Amino acid sequence: MLIFGTAFLGSAVESVEALTIVLAVGLTRGWRSPLAGAAAAVVLLAALVAIFGQLLVAVVPDWLLKVVIGSLIVLFGLRWLHKAVLRSAGVIALHDEQEAFRELESELGGATDWVGFLISFKGVFLEGLEVAFIVFGVGSSTRNLPLAAAGGLAAVIVVVAVGAALRKPLSQAPENQTKYAVGVLLSSLGTFWAGEGMGVEWPFDFVAILGIAAFYLVVSQVAVAVIRGRGRLPVAG
Repeated sequence: MLIFGTAFLGSAVESVEALTIVLAVGLTRGWRSPLAGAAAAVVLLAALVAIFGQLLVAVVPDWLLKVVIGSLIVLFGLRWLHKAVLRSAGVIALHDEQEAFRELESELGGATDWVGFLISFKGVFLEGLEVAFIVFGVGSSTRNLPLAAAGGLAAVIVVVAVGAALRKPLSQAPENQTKYAVGVLLSSLGTFWAGEGMGVEWPFDFVAILGIAAFYLVVSQVAVAVIRGRGRLPVAG
């Protein structure tokens, strides 16, 4: 359940950001070019995952896969956690999908269909790469890629379905809180797998992830309190 949940939450956040880009292009320039760009990005991502994903799992030794993927996931999770801490402390502004939508919409006023295609393709491809990394990283280190893929696919389907029904950015979704939670989860899972790959014998095996997550949560909350205590003013970001 932890594997599915982490893949779902992480993929949902990235899917919301990709959806905002496609909606901005579609509502401004029509739906043909952004949908074509999104479809092309999905096809390319699927091909890359199919080619390289299974190859790595089949060729790379289990311990090395855990060390490398685990370390990358730690770095990826800490990046999210770092930004979440700064947002919680008021150092950088909270991410606003509605504002991002309006900015992109204004930039697209005179854009051609080709530009709309490229913007949609780039947005979906880049966000999709992060989805693929989360799913592959979470799934491959536990040799449970199908469960992680199911979590990622479920997130994409839910976000797309809600976005198609509303036809507006999902600005009410608790994106920043979700990023905080995913940052803690990814950092914890990555630490566990990297340590396991290096020969660490964690107490209580997989349950140790809960203790690692508690550590990251406490440390990040202490960081928020320390930063707030310094009285730093919020800046755009």
